[in-house]
Amino acid sequence: MSDKKQDDLDYETTGHEWDGIREYNKPLPKWWLWTFYATIVWGVGYTIAYPAWPMVTGATAGVLGYSTRAEVAEEIARVEEANGPINEKLASVDLAAIQDDPELLSYAGNAGGAVYRSWCAQCHGSGAAGSSQAGWAAGYPNLLDDDWLWGGSIEAIHETISHGIRNETDPDARFSQMPAFGRDELLSGEEVDQVVNHVMVLSGQEPFDPAGAEAGAEVYAINCASCHGDDGTGDRDQGAPNLTDAIWLYGGDFASIRESVWNARYGVMPAWSDRLSEAEVRAVATYVHSLGGGEASEAE
Repeated sequence: MSDKKQDDLDYETTGHEWDGIREYNKPLPKWWLWTFYATIVWGVGYTIAYPAWPMVTGATAGVLGYSTRAEVAEEIARVEEANGPINEKLASVDLAAIQDDPELLSYAGNAGGAVYRSWCAQCHGSGAAGSSQAGWAAGYPNLLDDDWLWGGSIEAIHETISHGIRNETDPDARFSQMPAFGRDELLSGEEVDQVVNHVMVLSGQEPFDPAGAEAGAEVYAINCASCHGDDGTGDRDQGAPNLTDAIWLYGGDFASIRESVWNARYGVMPAWSDRLSEAEVRAVATYVHSLGGGEASEAE
């Protein structure tokens, strides 16, 4: 090890030298040292005053008892208290009358948008375009168009949100069940292909088998018309989709339609009345109704 030396400026060195460059052994500035000591004291004080040290089931609470969660809860309670009167009005007014009150309509639209982004966007997409926007799965309805399985009035949307669809936890949930015609051997494979070709004709598409489509008309009349209608326009009272338009929840090509006929579909929507307040349900119903596909109120 090199010996410590005094250089020409009378500074002690550490004894390290590289290519003639010597390392000084100069003390740190006093202001830096005191700042460093102060941060140590501040850090110890902080861990005592505020929640800091992780434990098995939580963390040390701190002598001041401060909690960010409690602070957020207090802020939420403050906002809810401030919005109390208008939420009471929103929860009690007739649904059709919301659009006649500019202040209430504006509040419901903004509040409903927040509810939608928190609870609905995961399935229907941030822009409400459903599966076409999500891009990873079929079966989530587009809320922007005017194709509604159970009705697009604000009352119908409110009921769907409140009780859900095929939700076994709510006795008032909307419910319908399409038979699995192929899987349960209600129809033969040939008959399934025939009725699929006929449905393609109903929707304005070229069938794979024109002769099969003609035979499928009879199969359709016997097995499908009771729900989808003789003309294929559907029945909202039982959630039977319109087969004559170009809007398909699970796809409108031959393979997708055949899968629907063979195995049936069973989409489930949760009931939100047990998770959201009545004001929140009405707010998000108003928001969805305003997206572009909403229909006239049933009261009109």
